[in-house]
Formats: sequence, structure tokens, C-alpha cells
Amino acid sequence: MSTVKSEKNVSTRETKKSASPTARSISPFRHFTSVEWGKLRADTPLTLSEDDLQSLRGWGENVSLEEVREIYLPLSRLLNLYVGATQELHGATSKFLGTKQAKTPFIIGVAGSVAVGKSTTARILHELLQRWPNHPKVDLITTDGFLYPNAELEERDLMQRKGFPESFDVKRLISFLSDIKAGERQVVAPVYSHF
Repeated sequence: MSTVKSEKNVSTRETKKSASPTARSISPFRHFTSVEWGKLRADTPLTLSEDDLQSLRGWGENVSLEEVREIYLPLSRLLNLYVGATQELHGATSKFLGTKQAKTPFIIGVAGSVAVGKSTTARILHELLQRWPNHPKVDLITTDGFLYPNAELEERDLMQRKGFPESFDVKRLISFLSDIKAGERQVVAPVYSHF
């Protein structure tokens, strides 16, 4: 037996195959309509202007200030809460262990298929996050620098797959992220080259 509840453009379907109430209650995943999600920004002001946004958009992308306000701003608010909670946890752990608190970077990854707007999303989040209190430094690192050089892509017959997972030096990327997370003072991100 199925029941369908409609609320504007939102539809949920419950069937015998749906997850048990216990499974749903322990799942870390939540579903929101865009209106519900937009309300989570609370009274957080949008500090980006149209000119700011224009410089963050990718080629052919039409992200609006309204989309930034309703989608990205609540996300930056949630990420800010995570960063703050993580900093508090590290501080409490250091105090408990009687050790000096090391600065541990909070790493956020943006994943998706080729040419779906990952870079634009990252640039917008970067700009919003660095405007929150207690975010003294927010860096943006692209994965493009971890692409194999064209000569190697040619040798591996991967030129047509450039940008897909198999075209990246994953070991080098993992090593880079590990060094950052370990607090290495000098970590250099490779720069992408078309050659």
C-alpha cells in the first residue's frame, strides 16, 4: 500500500520497502525542500554583492544572489557550526591530555562529475566561509594540479578521460591532504599546466 502526500512541489512516497523508523532515525542524512533549507540560514545576512558573485561564477554559469542566499548561505552556516564544534573538540581533547593544542585544518571536499559547477560552488563557499568569525584563513585548492601531465595521459590512453577519476594522481592527492591534516608547515599544491 502506498500513500502520497503532496506539499507544493514536494512528494514523498511510503511503501513496505521503505526504511524502518529506526533506520531513518539513525541515518545521518536528512531531506529538505529548498524552502525548508533556505530557512536554516536564519537571520544570517548575505554579505556578497552582485559584483562579488560575478567574479565567482564559472563560464556560462548563472548562479543568482537568491540562490546564494537560499542554498549556499545555510550551507556555510552549517559548515561554520561544524568548524566551531571541531575546534572546541580539539581544544577539549588537548586540555584533557595536557598537550598543546595544534591547529588542525578542517578540510571540505566538493565532489561531482566533470563540468557540473564544483569550482563555482567551491569559490562561493570559500568566499562565504572566510567571512565568518573564527575563520582566520580559508584556502581553496583545486584538484586540477593533481591531473597526470598530458604526456602521461597520452601514454596511458587517458586524454579523452581527462578530468575523470582515473586521470588523477590519487596517491599524490592523498599524500598532500595527509600532510595538511598532519599540520605540516610547508605544503605545496601542484599547479595545473596544459602541457
